[in-house]
Amino acid sequence: MSRNQGVPVPDREQRTITDEQFLDATLIWDYHQMGHEPSPCSAAIGLGSHDLGVATTAADLYRANLFPVVVFTGGNSPTTRARFPRGEAVHYREHALSLGVPDEAILVEPKAANTGQNITLSRELLQETGVGVDSLLLISKPYMERRSYATCRQLWPEPEIICASEPLELDDYIKSIGDEKLVVDMLVGDLQRVIEYPKQGFAIEQDVPGDVYDAYDRLLRAGFDSRLIST
Repeated sequence: MSRNQGVPVPDREQRTITDEQFLDATLIWDYHQMGHEPSPCSAAIGLGSHDLGVATTAADLYRANLFPVVVFTGGNSPTTRARFPRGEAVHYREHALSLGVPDEAILVEPKAANTGQNITLSRELLQETGVGVDSLLLISKPYMERRSYATCRQLWPEPEIICASEPLELDDYIKSIGDEKLVVDMLVGDLQRVIEYPKQGFAIEQDVPGDVYDAYDRLLRAGFDSRLIST
């Protein structure tokens, strides 16, 4: 079977990436998602970012009775300050409230500046408020599931971790962002972090299949590199 056989390439009126690059990006998109089935947990953490879909998904899962309390975590970053001037977690809370999540079910952690701090500070807040956690629903952007999982397993290994995100295909996510290259840059950047962060003690190691690594290499060589970290 040829690489990516069976993956549909959508019709895009304003194409900025090639069909081959879209297929490579789809491989990485699929890899980033853990494929967990959401189930009831002691608590949830909504990881701050530019993506308000995290808060929307948290509200949906709360209404499905999958957790009694959610921590929205995140301060400001260069990529979110304009969109969420009062901080990611604060805006997430406001959005969840507008979707019917009661205030008493929401905790806000407004200081975290990276994923490690999201996990560590949320853990401290849950402990301070007396919430016992033996299972955790980790809610993130779709392409951040694997990295958030690997980070949480490193920093908070005790609870069972279930990952969740807004149920979108790559093409739908691209449409929601409105910038194909930026989305592919973000996919490539997160995969670089999955690869590199275990070496720095930030996350547990994750196996990267050969076809995913090859797709990553091709996209890097094609210039999808604006979200890389220095190594």
